[in-house]
Amino acid sequence: MATSARKTTARRVSATAASDGARSRAPAAKRAPARVAAPAASRARRRAAEEPAPPAPSSSKRATTERSRKRVGLVESWADAIRREVALPAFQRDPEFLKKLLPLMELWGRYFDAEVRGWENIPASGPMLLIGNHSGGALTPDTAAVMAGWYRERGFEQPLIGLAFDTAFGIPGFRDLMRKIGQVPANWENVGRALDEGAAVLVYPGGVHEVYRPWPDRDKVDFGGHKGFIRVAIEKRVPIVPIVGHGGHHTLVVLSRGEKLAKLLRMDRIRMKTYPILLQLPWGISPALPGVPLPAKVTVQILKPIDWRKLGPKRAKDPEVIDRCYDEIMAKMQAAMDELARETPNPIRARLKKLVRPG
Repeated sequence: MATSARKTTARRVSATAASDGARSRAPAAKRAPARVAAPAASRARRRAAEEPAPPAPSSSKRATTERSRKRVGLVESWADAIRREVALPAFQRDPEFLKKLLPLMELWGRYFDAEVRGWENIPASGPMLLIGNHSGGALTPDTAAVMAGWYRERGFEQPLIGLAFDTAFGIPGFRDLMRKIGQVPANWENVGRALDEGAAVLVYPGGVHEVYRPWPDRDKVDFGGHKGFIRVAIEKRVPIVPIVGHGGHHTLVVLSRGEKLAKLLRMDRIRMKTYPILLQLPWGISPALPGVPLPAKVTVQILKPIDWRKLGPKRAKDPEVIDRCYDEIMAKMQAAMDELARETPNPIRARLKKLVRPG
């Protein structure tokens, strides 16, 4: 029995020792992750230090990025200038400056052998809208011919106010020229004020859409559905005098209006919906930079006035009336354009022929 008691006691001592050993090892198990994690973090730091640094941008990429930043800065500066200049007083026509400029405008017209017919169709006095088709890109040779002819026929006391792209007023130097010759930012408020003061106003409803129409449409009148001039004419009870120019759009080749490209480049910041692609001298295929126009015979026909005053101002808000008036003027102007195209089917050849064999 003594032996049995000793065995029982030994088993109890052994169990107690085992229990104490388990308790002593438990804290060590809790601390183990910290001892294991430390070498792992160290290895991660060593791997990060050994990995090669990302390559620095190449000089060509840095240059491209810098050019992009400069372009963005230029466009934003241009947009700021437009907002600032358009907010200034619009009417700054300078008759004395016009007198000095007139010989240069006529010299420019001689390059195209420009001819303006039908002055007798313009009312002798009073406010009126002269509605023309727009051609020739930035240089618009038919516009210069009309303005020069107006002051030769009417003198400088009867102003001819023209609407110009807001974009043009963001260009230093050029905006001063535009103001002095009687150009104002293109909005109907300016048109209404000029008409109220008894002036004649030259409007190109097709705007940039028409002035950069593609080459296949060079002999097409294209106002792009713009009809605001009709509403103004009816409201203000003034006659409309259609003016059709032919040949001006033969002085350059418009490959595309670039409307999708304009959206991509966000040209709306400078109030442009197009980014035209041209074929012109001396640049070849280029954006709408001023170039050397091809010598082409320019002929401008002034049509008989259209009088919608009998409709009454209230009809200016009737869409059906506006549409009928639009169809009427478009039909008359396109018929005149077709006649001029039949008369001079190849304006460049006609001009070169006269240059080679004058008279």
